[in-house]
Amino acid sequence: MRYLVIILVLFSCTAKNEKADYRPKFHFTPQKNWTNDPNGLVYYDGEYHLFFQYNPYGDKWGHMSWGHAVSKDLLHWEELPVAIEEYVDSEGDSVMIFSGSAVVSGDSIVAIFTSHKSTKQSQSIAVSHDKARTFKVYKGNPVLDIGRKDFRDPKVFWYEPQKKWVMAAVVPDQHKVNLYESKDLKSWNFMSDFGKVGDTTKIWECPDLFPLSNKWVLLISASHPQGGPFVGMQYFVGDFDGTKFSVDDSSRYPLYVDYGKDFYAGITYNNEPGGRRIMIGWANNWAYAGSVPTSPWRGGMSLPRELSLDSDLKLKQVPAVEIESKKVVFDKTDSIEVSGTWIGYNAITKNVFLNRMNKMFPSIEKAPARLIDGKVKLEIFEDHSIIEVFINDGEAVISDQVFPKY
Repeated sequence: MRYLVIILVLFSCTAKNEKADYRPKFHFTPQKNWTNDPNGLVYYDGEYHLFFQYNPYGDKWGHMSWGHAVSKDLLHWEELPVAIEEYVDSEGDSVMIFSGSAVVSGDSIVAIFTSHKSTKQSQSIAVSHDKARTFKVYKGNPVLDIGRKDFRDPKVFWYEPQKKWVMAAVVPDQHKVNLYESKDLKSWNFMSDFGKVGDTTKIWECPDLFPLSNKWVLLISASHPQGGPFVGMQYFVGDFDGTKFSVDDSSRYPLYVDYGKDFYAGITYNNEPGGRRIMIGWANNWAYAGSVPTSPWRGGMSLPRELSLDSDLKLKQVPAVEIESKKVVFDKTDSIEVSGTWIGYNAITKNVFLNRMNKMFPSIEKAPARLIDGKVKLEIFEDHSIIEVFINDGEAVISDQVFPKY
């Protein structure tokens, strides 16, 4: 029986053994050096801004600063100079610029980020008046300090019903998201917290709280659905009344965003002009991020995904409509080989599988999939060293890096 309908999207030819050939064509990667979490996703005056965790001095994690790229179509990116650099404060301490968000306030872009010291993390801001080409760090930083070593990743958004800013930030080791409110982005008041639901086998990071289809969704980066040393993302669907986020039925969790090994720290755009909810994630995994065979860069981003909820309040993800290319459609009985990676459907387990046969870090990913009229629809994006598989129009996704001949 033919189980699969495959839409194969080839952005680039199959990679060769040279490391330079592993650079994706349409997944953003910096020209050189290390990158991890996407930060400060915001649209302003015709440009999609992508900030990202970046080491200006090498291809290993360290000296965290905010790198910067812009795009007019979410597909072609122009890398700009480092936006906010690691600095030494008035006390002589090194301050790294950890993950955060960005908002439009009047004619300015305000970045809200975690100031990381060796003994404490707190939330700070920087302001740009020139379309994010330069930022001035606020002299009154930090704007939110609760005296903890681990307290980070502020996602800020405007809550129109109460004319205020809302911040979601994590207390990672307590598996908790704290919610704060502010009128001016400088003075913050605690409102409530949410946590200890779903998967708590690893620390919680990179929260994102946003409205979607008359509900509210909370994204959390934490554990992987297959466990082990890997990390991934989960999500919660519920209600937010301006003060508190709550879910209707805690027993339905955990629910996972991506079933592959290489999608983490995903956050969504603020100020998107069409009202869409667009997410980008880091296409890598902490279990081996420092060892992937790429040079002179290490790390990159996923394709932009548009989010929605289905009738069962499950998250659906599809490539943003800007992602256009030649597509080939055909039927296969059980599987297809793409860049040395086997992708197919197991009718017994009712899973789509991706068998990543890299010698460095082999793995088999599995995602639940239902048959629709006896078929499973797979939309496969292959881009040199990244494969993203969208199942049944986004009911599930598998994202993996692949390095043929390694």
